Amino acid sequence: MLLGRASEREALEQLLEEARGGRSRVLVLCGEPGVGKTALLEDAVQAACGFLVARASGVEAEMELPFAALQMLCAQMLDRLDHLPEPQRAAIGTAFGLSSGAAPEQLLVGLAGLNLLADAARERPVLCVIDDAQWLDRASAQALAFLARRLLAEPVALLFATREPAGRELAGLPELSLEGLADDDARALLSSVIDGPLDNRTRDRIVTETHGNPLALLELPRGQTPAELALGFGVPDAMPLSGRIEDHYRQRIDGLPVETQRLLLIVALEPLGELARVRQAGQLLGVGADTAEPAVIAGLLEPNLRFHHPLVRSAVYRSVTPEQRRRVHLALAEVTDPDADPDYRAWQRA
Repeated sequence: MLLGRASEREALEQLLEEARGGRSRVLVLCGEPGVGKTALLEDAVQAACGFLVARASGVEAEMELPFAALQMLCAQMLDRLDHLPEPQRAAIGTAFGLSSGAAPEQLLVGLAGLNLLADAARERPVLCVIDDAQWLDRASAQALAFLARRLLAEPVALLFATREPAGRELAGLPELSLEGLADDDARALLSSVIDGPLDNRTRDRIVTETHGNPLALLELPRGQTPAELALGFGVPDAMPLSGRIEDHYRQRIDGLPVETQRLLLIVALEPLGELARVRQAGQLLGVGADTAEPAVIAGLLEPNLRFHHPLVRSAVYRSVTPEQRRRVHLALAEVTDPDADPDYRAWQRA
């Protein structure tokens, strides 16, 4: 249950309803880290009964890999490539590493993505969910913005989530800005994670310090006693709230077993979320099958090896040395078939 998000949920329900009726819709959710963008995306996915749900997310480590996010979004539609005109099929095949050739024209790749969505939507409505759009590679961002501006009468809904302000590619698209929770909702959310009594003045100060940011209200009090909370979240400084949350995640990561930390790094550097590849790389690096449990218990990782929040990925990435990253990149390259996915393997090796 999402507290204090009635109007935002209503907007998303309306978007889905219009897509069901054959009218394509686009919405960009904007807000600071932790304000609830990802939670609203997940809520929309749960409400999208009867939809084909296609997902993608920007990954900081992948921003220099052209078309990485677009490939993630279109992966389950690639069996429809034969339905595309030959120039579009050749362009998107080259962009996704399915065939060799010169660098494809951006327009043809965009048209191919548009037609793939339209073709899939002939069978059932399509919901495209793109999280962390601020980290999209530029080629994907341009292609997805192209799709968003040219969908007309197809039953397709596109939902983006990005940090404020929205990037240049998404400028001009319908936008919904998310703020922190209202005070009453923020107090209720804080009370759900506080063990023991907390006086009203302390509660109000915490709500004020976090500006009602839901993730901050849920995560920053973890592991602190009411006495510690009464002293605040630490000495006030100029660190942005996102930095404080990420630093909090790093402290929890540091308390995990070494093998579990290594697993988190593998997940962070395998942005496609392919569990088989994660497990194979883990075997190369001596990571056991039961290694994930401490991270799941710590609230950092879901049982399906997805991060609890995108800021966990950032915290993992920044908590290790370049040499540790290189070892994991190499392992992911080693378990990738060079014939089946040469571009991915080359990128990991690079």
